[in-house]
Amino acid sequence: MNEHRRDTGLADNRRFAFGDNWRKFLDRLDEPRVTKAEQSLKELLVRDDLHGLTFLDIGCGSGIFSLAARRLGARVHSIDYDPAAVECALILQQRFYTGDNQWKFGCGSILDADFVGSLGTFDIVYSWGVLHHTGAMYQAIEQAASRVKPGGLFAFALYRKTRFCFLWTHEKRWYANASPWEQRSADALFTFFQRLAFMLRRRDFKQYVANYQSVRGMDYATDVHDWMGGYPYESARPSEVLEFMDRLEFEHIRSNTEPYSTGIFGSGCDEHVYRRGARGA
Repeated sequence: MNEHRRDTGLADNRRFAFGDNWRKFLDRLDEPRVTKAEQSLKELLVRDDLHGLTFLDIGCGSGIFSLAARRLGARVHSIDYDPAAVECALILQQRFYTGDNQWKFGCGSILDADFVGSLGTFDIVYSWGVLHHTGAMYQAIEQAASRVKPGGLFAFALYRKTRFCFLWTHEKRWYANASPWEQRSADALFTFFQRLAFMLRRRDFKQYVANYQSVRGMDYATDVHDWMGGYPYESARPSEVLEFMDRLEFEHIRSNTEPYSTGIFGSGCDEHVYRRGARGA
């Protein structure tokens, strides 16, 4: 595993410990969740398999989507700034692909030009819900885009910009340095108000939580903790992403977006897929 890490301008004690959260998720990872992750990856990329392709997973987190890409036949390289997250991906490799030389790992920042340059280029660069947590989102997007081969795909998801983004930024900064008891209390408060909102709208909150994995194979409690603590935090409108990627000479393939909202219960992620031209990035 590549241990090349460099200061990215934000003290580690101000960052949320994403890797620790994902370690807990692995205890709940089962075959149905992995299958859902595979399906969501196929739908995003509009491909039934990835055989013969190289796949870079930037901010691999729990490793579930690296695993999904490997099961779809890709040669995978999983990277994350957080060593605990890289360890999660290693655990999944040992669980499902012991000794596999088609699945590699690296620990480093997407903002570190030397580290990024050492990775090479890939047919598919994937980064779901990660680049907005770097503290320099557009720099991170550009660095990630530089790893896409000419003609390759860049698939990524970013937080949707809302009216309450500035308040969530303050909340996340506090949460990232809060005590475990304070974090659990904040999670419980968020869940209480979300349950209340469901009740007022005559929606079934229990069913929503029970079926939560049906979208990407994820877990409600894990994602609440991830949302509440996801600092650094930035967001973008689809039009802003389109303008930036156009400057990098990437062709827009598709985006899965939601209408602009207040964001009182947080912001979901908009998904974007772009193709690199001959001179892109």
